[in-house]
Amino acid sequence: MAAGITDLNESNFDATISGSDAPVVVDFWAPWCGPCRTIAPILEQLASEMGDAVKITKVNVDDNQALAQKFNVRAIPTILFFKGGELKDQAVGLVQKESLKGKIEALG
Repeated sequence: MAAGITDLNESNFDATISGSDAPVVVDFWAPWCGPCRTIAPILEQLASEMGDAVKITKVNVDDNQALAQKFNVRAIPTILFFKGGELKDQAVGLVQKESLKGKIEALG
């Protein structure tokens, strides 16, 4: 996993989301998903550029189906945006870097 990006699973998801002072971005993805592979470097760039202002994480839907079901993930990539432990926004599909950054900045 790239520097600045945390892998989440069913055992560490809730603690990571609720324990972060910064907004948390969760990328629901799978290794076989083409658009997921396309968006990965964009998320890595955002993690690098934004530093501690955001926590960027990934959830492999193949390995964590219960989490995908909990958040009604029906297509990937699905990116969820959390602030203060609460789901605030989401994006589905291949999203441009500027749009993702805007959503993160809107969370403050």
